[in-house]
Amino acid sequence: MDNAAKLILVKILHTIIWLFFNIVIFYMLYAAVANKLDKYLWACYGLVFLEGTILIIFKNVCPVTLLASNYSRSKKDNFDIYLPNWLARFNKQIYISIVVIIIFITIYQLSKAK
Repeated sequence: MDNAAKLILVKILHTIIWLFFNIVIFYMLYAAVANKLDKYLWACYGLVFLEGTILIIFKNVCPVTLLASNYSRSKKDNFDIYLPNWLARFNKQIYISIVVIIIFITIYQLSKAK
């Protein structure tokens, strides 16, 4: 298999992981707003925490991006994923902001329950 084919496989994998975390994060937003503080919300918090830990370990670079860099010399922000370049560039900032909002909503819902 040549590098172009390997890069396509890595991009597909990375895009699937990105879609999965979209489902996780938007479920969290729904659950927090709807005051549905169930085991699924806390499992999603665990997944987001795990993702954050992995990013910290890899110095704020996704390990899938590191893998993709073996098959491409591109410096584009979206060389490793099927996303528009602007979204790939600002992905972390966008989703960190959403997760922070979810945390505040969750704290509010928890404090309201007392």
